[in-house]
Amino acid sequence: MKIVLAFDSFKGSLSAEVACRVVAGKLRALKPAWQIESLPLADGGEGTAAALVENRRGQWRVVQGVTGPLPEMRLEGSFGWLPGDIAVVEMAYVSGLTLLQKVQRNPLLTTSYGTGQLLAFAAQADAKRIILTLGGSATVDGGTGAARALGWRFLDAVGREVPLGGGGLRQIAQIKRPQLNLPPVEAWCDVRNALCGREGAASVYGPQKGADEAMVAKLESGLQHLAELVQRQLGVSAPDVPGDGAAGGFGFGARAFLGAQLIPGAQGVMEVVGLAKALSDADWVITGEGCFDEQSLQGKVVGEVVQLARSHSVKAAVLAGRLLLDPVRCRKVGLSLCEQTMTRGMSTEQAMVQAESLLADAAQRLVDRLD
Repeated sequence: MKIVLAFDSFKGSLSAEVACRVVAGKLRALKPAWQIESLPLADGGEGTAAALVENRRGQWRVVQGVTGPLPEMRLEGSFGWLPGDIAVVEMAYVSGLTLLQKVQRNPLLTTSYGTGQLLAFAAQADAKRIILTLGGSATVDGGTGAARALGWRFLDAVGREVPLGGGGLRQIAQIKRPQLNLPPVEAWCDVRNALCGREGAASVYGPQKGADEAMVAKLESGLQHLAELVQRQLGVSAPDVPGDGAAGGFGFGARAFLGAQLIPGAQGVMEVVGLAKALSDADWVITGEGCFDEQSLQGKVVGEVVQLARSHSVKAAVLAGRLLLDPVRCRKVGLSLCEQTMTRGMSTEQAMVQAESLLADAAQRLVDRLD
């Protein structure tokens, strides 16, 4: 029997790679005759580059002196390099929220400039294709920081460069286009939010990045102004594409300044790692994440895996830290088996500390139910 393991991360406790390794180890110990194939996945946000490098046996390229999420920060940056000369630039590595202490988080000041530097290095390394993964960012600058690192200029009414960060967006009066030398860019998004409005980048994600109510209003105004300028001066369509609001509006910026195509991250990862091919001769796929609920079915990794398995007539099982869908709903979406790793009465904190052993125990309980 062939089992494909296609886990997302268990946020805050297990990476997708570790989750696959734990379950694979348990299955091989109990059923040595079974064929086990591990394909750790991600949704286009944090952890996506690592999942792709792991799956495709890629390499890491390190860059020194990259600008961090604050203009004065300097970091060691890295990007993935996959067979076929495909570069994977993960925004969170150099422009991520986790790089800042809570008191440093201010999206009026934070910038995506360092991500643009990594894109430039990837292009200089003769990448034939660049995958830019959006998610986990500290920024709401519409991707203008990254664009500036690639040679774009954002000038105020008297011809001066506007400050980096979301606070400078409203000051932009003129956008100057450089001679770009980029290969095709795909921007992988882990959300489908619009650029502006109640469900936009500033309103939804600004507070998570340190913005108070007044800052959110300023960021919203800045993004609206940027969108109007881009449409008027560059001829890029209005910001109504799902994913434009990803990474503080970098989804829109990627379209406007990089000529990028926006792709739902989970689908992009599954295509690159070859999940469909792996399922073509599989009996079961086992997937999972920290919390399996209705949101998991809205373009997230686990929901996409279950849908793909169903289209291949492959039985699917979920191992999740918390299972918030009832058995009837699970069967309706195409799941044959569901198992929760947390035990009754256990706190989330306890479950995160014991995540590996709990996942191994759940895999053991699942084995005898696979047929």
